[in-house]
Amino acid sequence: MSQKRLEGRIALVSGGLRGIGRAISECLASDGAKVIVTDLDDSEAPDVVAALKAIENTSYIKLDATQEDQWITAREIIQKDYGHLDILVNNVGADLTGKVQDIALADWRRLMTLNVDTVFLGTKTFQPLLAKGGATTPYGSSIINISSIMGLVGMSDVSAYNASKGAVRLFTKSNALEFADAGVPIRVNSVHPGFVETPLLHKGMERWAAREGTTAQSLIDAMAQTTPFKRLAQPVEIGKVVAFLASDDASYMTGSEVVVDGGWTAR
Repeated sequence: MSQKRLEGRIALVSGGLRGIGRAISECLASDGAKVIVTDLDDSEAPDVVAALKAIENTSYIKLDATQEDQWITAREIIQKDYGHLDILVNNVGADLTGKVQDIALADWRRLMTLNVDTVFLGTKTFQPLLAKGGATTPYGSSIINISSIMGLVGMSDVSAYNASKGAVRLFTKSNALEFADAGVPIRVNSVHPGFVETPLLHKGMERWAAREGTTAQSLIDAMAQTTPFKRLAQPVEIGKVVAFLASDDASYMTGSEVVVDGGWTAR
């Protein structure tokens, strides 16, 4: 049997229990990585138990990714258990829709905390362990930041989300240059999904539908029709791209933005 691409690598996925994060965790594990899933749930929660049972070679750390002290605790655990990290996937995020004049400052700040601060904190906290891991692999360790097509193009009524995901895109590029220029063996890339069939998307559409006096399903159907493939993505289609970026197959990629959107931004 041929060796899997990520055999022997240690990966951490923030927000890894559900939706895109769960699919990323599964894809990394199936490619041979030891995956540390983090999320807000207690370790005894049903979703955690189910994930650990379903995904081989996986462990769990409860982590509120908006809190720096909890990132530091996670780093201490991984330092003690493994001594380094090879892959960091900054996946935590939330959505926010609405006209700019209707967005409360508190909601804006909460979105920036969840979508931008978490990427900063994960990168900052684990840079030393990733540099250590990267020194032992041919093409360095890998940070993958989950942005969105809304980090590339604007759209009405999603200005806050556009701003947060655009910040992730440029933070990724800056870090990629920072590490490469200093000779730090960490590659940093961003993934930009289009519309993905997840519980988060459904909840967002329900809120939007309530404001517009329509149904969430009609909005989702319309969204699918605006995509050249005429369907939403499945989370695994994002997970496979992340596994590629985490592997040595992406050895010459850093500062790249990988769009996975069924052709939506090609129009």
